Amino acid sequence: MCGRLNVTDDPVVQWICDHLGIPFMAKTNTDLRPTQKVATVVYSGSLQQLNTTWGIKPSWSKKLLINAQGETVATKKTFKTAFTTNRCLVPCTGWYEWHNAGGLKKQKYSFTHADGFPFLMAGIFYDYDQGAQLVTLTTHPNNRCAQIHDRMPLLILPENIDCWFNSTAEQVRPLLEPIDSDLIEVQKCE
Repeated sequence: MCGRLNVTDDPVVQWICDHLGIPFMAKTNTDLRPTQKVATVVYSGSLQQLNTTWGIKPSWSKKLLINAQGETVATKKTFKTAFTTNRCLVPCTGWYEWHNAGGLKKQKYSFTHADGFPFLMAGIFYDYDQGAQLVTLTTHPNNRCAQIHDRMPLLILPENIDCWFNSTAEQVRPLLEPIDSDLIEVQKCE
């Protein structure tokens, strides 16, 4: 689920600078994958950029963990503390999913904002000695996304940024739902 992001420095960088009032730098990567660097927004007295690496590898896990389910992130031992203290936002132009419609080859789909704005994907980070590491959050899909995949990224609307960063884990529970289908445009990729 959501293992590829599309980050285009313009409009993402300009939008973040204008709407959040912080300096922000992100390089264009239209196929950003786990283990790669991701520019995120965090709150530590004020909003600021934190560069992270996508994915964590706990000692008990045989694979890299890149996503956590929004429905259980507040209670799972691996994610609970980070969700309480280290929430972040991942500004991106969109994401990709693959759908198998019965053929041998899966079809790739692009998900972008219907109005051309960046998305703010919810995440949590871990501040390790070797640098910050990111886990993105997912939720059950809205009607549009459900046609392609059984999960979707947890997206935070701009009007909910303050709540995302400055509320308790219990208070942000209403934000753990999918955004309206009308805000998402889905296209087949060639």
